[in-house]
Amino acid sequence: MVASRDSFSKARRIVIKIGSSLLTKGGRGLDEDAIENWVAQMVGLKLQGIDVVLVSSGSVAEGMARLSLKERPKTLHELQAAASVGQMGLIRTFENHFQRRNLHTAQVLLTHDDLSDRKRYLNARSTLVTLLQYGVVPVINENDVVATDEIRFGDNDTLAALVVNLVEADLLIILTDQQGLYNCDPGIYPNAELISAVNATDPRLEQMAGCSRSGLGRGGMLTKVRAARLAARSGAATIIASGKSENVISEIYSGSDIGTHLLPDIAPLAARKQWLAGQLQIKGLLMLDQGAVEVLRASGKSLLAVGVKSVVGEFVRGELVSCHDEGGEEIARGLINYSAEEAKKIAGLPSTDFERVLGYRDDAELIHRDNMVLL
Repeated sequence: MVASRDSFSKARRIVIKIGSSLLTKGGRGLDEDAIENWVAQMVGLKLQGIDVVLVSSGSVAEGMARLSLKERPKTLHELQAAASVGQMGLIRTFENHFQRRNLHTAQVLLTHDDLSDRKRYLNARSTLVTLLQYGVVPVINENDVVATDEIRFGDNDTLAALVVNLVEADLLIILTDQQGLYNCDPGIYPNAELISAVNATDPRLEQMAGCSRSGLGRGGMLTKVRAARLAARSGAATIIASGKSENVISEIYSGSDIGTHLLPDIAPLAARKQWLAGQLQIKGLLMLDQGAVEVLRASGKSLLAVGVKSVVGEFVRGELVSCHDEGGEEIARGLINYSAEEAKKIAGLPSTDFERVLGYRDDAELIHRDNMVLL
């Protein structure tokens, strides 16, 4: 578990969120020099074998600059229009800077439905993990062009925290135009003190946080605090720091005492167990043979179809199913990679037979160990 600053250098996967106020020059387009600096630091992490996922705001702000808009649009269709124009410049800029350092990027646009629907959640996770395996830097933003009020994340801080869970990142870095979280508003109280470290679930945090001052983004310090709490549920630590600080990303990774460190109070395995075991509705049941039960309990490996004796219930890919031994005891829960109809056909078979029986083969595992918790 990466929790203390000293352990940040052990992080193998990091999500970095950069806010609108940092990315743009006061509404006059993207700040190329700043982006160049952050990209150089992210490339430095990549060269050390660390997976980097970038969550970037700024599409609406860039669109405003391109369309010569003086104020952030109020209506949804105006915001969507500005986002669609600005997204072109935003992704092109990151692509150019990363490509000059021989790294590929991938644009990933998400809505809330992509992460609340289990099938789409698994598809998004599989795509992102594959991109990381290829050494690509995913550049993620909310799909403002099609998102309605009902399916919006509300801000990219929240999106970044959900991405932490999606890819099982060790650390969330939120770069903003403030030095971090203060014990009171530094714009009002000159004696306000920067908080170096605090538990992410501390009930006093919301009282300390304020609203967005830049007028360019939807977030503020309050959304960052709430994002840190979401990330903490996955066992990930969060750092809120100024993106204007020199070598801020590199300094955070090396454990320097900058910004505000919001500590998780739950281990990643426990967080995953809480999410899988307590927050989702069970849609089906798999009866396992003794061999499969012993393998799961002894090694925690993925569940293969060959170890399944029977399938009960109606479910689709990505929904939660319960795994029982032959005596009826529940031993695990997980997100299944095949529908109930498909699972019934391949139960008891090796993965090499999937294509013969189904006409195709997606995943070799019925439930991947990353999406399963032993009880």
